Amino acid sequence: MFRAPRLTGLWKDFVSMMQDRRDVLDRVKTVVVKIGTNVLSTDDDRLDADRIAALADQVNSLCQRGIQLVLVSSGAIGAGMGLLGLKERPKDLSHLQAAAATGQAHLIHIYDKAFRPHGYHAAQLLLTANDFKNRTRYLNVRNTLRTLAEYRVIPVINENDSVSTEEIKLGDNDRLAAMVAGLIQADLLIVLSVVDGLLTGDPTSPDSKRIPLVERFDDDLLNLVGASKSSRGTGGMKTKLEAVRTATAVGVNVMIANGKRPNVIGDIFSGADTGTLFLAEGDGLSAWKRWIGYTLPPKGKLVVDAGAHRAVGQQGKSLLAIGVVRVEGEFAKGEVVSIVDPQGEEFARGLTNYDSGSARAVLGKRTDEITHEVVSVPYDEVIHRDNLVVTSVGK
Repeated sequence: MFRAPRLTGLWKDFVSMMQDRRDVLDRVKTVVVKIGTNVLSTDDDRLDADRIAALADQVNSLCQRGIQLVLVSSGAIGAGMGLLGLKERPKDLSHLQAAAATGQAHLIHIYDKAFRPHGYHAAQLLLTANDFKNRTRYLNVRNTLRTLAEYRVIPVINENDSVSTEEIKLGDNDRLAAMVAGLIQADLLIVLSVVDGLLTGDPTSPDSKRIPLVERFDDDLLNLVGASKSSRGTGGMKTKLEAVRTATAVGVNVMIANGKRPNVIGDIFSGADTGTLFLAEGDGLSAWKRWIGYTLPPKGKLVVDAGAHRAVGQQGKSLLAIGVVRVEGEFAKGEVVSIVDPQGEEFARGLTNYDSGSARAVLGKRTDEITHEVVSVPYDEVIHRDNLVVTSVGK
C-alpha cells in the first residue's frame, strides 16, 4: 500500500513518484501547516525565535503565490516551561495549564513579530473539542477562518490548553491540525516534526529508510511505529499517522517532513525529494459528512448483522432497527455513534434517531413493528443515510 524506491534503484520508479508529488503540489490552493513543539524549541525549552522567523519567510513565499495558509502551532507549554523555569513537563493539570497560559502570549507575540516585516499580522485562535462537537461553534470557526483569509492575516491555531480538561481536550495538535484541514477543505496538510518522514523502522536504526510516497493509507502502517512521544510534545509518529488517516479520508493530502530542515516548506513546494507524502482518498466528503464522520467522537456503538453491514457499507442504505443486534454505551438522540460489524470492527458512523434506551427497545424489530407503544417517537430508520458516513468499506 506504500511505495518507495527499491534498493537497486530504478529511475522510472523515482520519476513516477516525483511526478505524483508534483501533480499534487501544483493544485494546492489552501494549506494547513502544523508545527510541533520540538521544531520550535531550543535545547533549554525556550522558543526559537530565529526558526519562527525563518518559517514566516517561507509562509510569506507561499502567500505571494496566492496560497491561503493556516498554522496549527504547538509550543505554548514548552514556552511557558522556559519562562517559568520548569525543567520538565508538568504532570498535573493545573501546572500544565499555567505553563500554557504563560507561554501562549509569548508564542503569539513572536509569530506576530515574525510576520510583520512581510506585511502580515498573526491572528490567535484557541480551540477545544467543544468547538468541533457543537455544530454552531464549528461553523463559527470556519467562518472566522474564511473571513481572516480576506485580510493580510495568518491564523495561528492551538488547543486551549489553559482551560482544557479531559472532557474537552482534543488530545494533540496532530489531531487538531487534521480536523482544521477538514474544516476548511484544505488541499494539503503539512506536519512539521523532527523526523524526516515515515520510516521503514526505528528512526535510530541506520537500516531505516524514508518512505517518500504512500498512495493509500493502510492500518498496517501503524505497525511501522511505536507509541513513543517526545519529552516536550504530546504526540509521536503514531498520533501523526492517526491524523493522516483522518485527513486523507476526507480528501486532504498530507506531508510529514522535518521542520528543522532549512527552507523545508519551500523545498516541499519546489518538488524536492523530502518528507513523506500521503495521497488523499477520493474527492472528499461534504462538509456535513466530514463533521459527522471525522470530527465528533462516537458516544456509543451499534453492532449490526451481516445483512445490515452489507446494506449500509456497500449499498448506501440507511440503518434499520432489524439489522441491529446489540447496543453498547449510553447516548442521547442526535449524538454520533459507531456502527460496528459482527467482528467488532467499526465501518461507519452516524447521528442516531434514538437514544440508547430506545435503540435497545427497537433493535431487531421490523419497521412496521416499531409503534408508539414501543417508543414514544418511532422512526423508520435508526440512522438515516443522509446522516451516516461509511468510514471503512472493506472491513
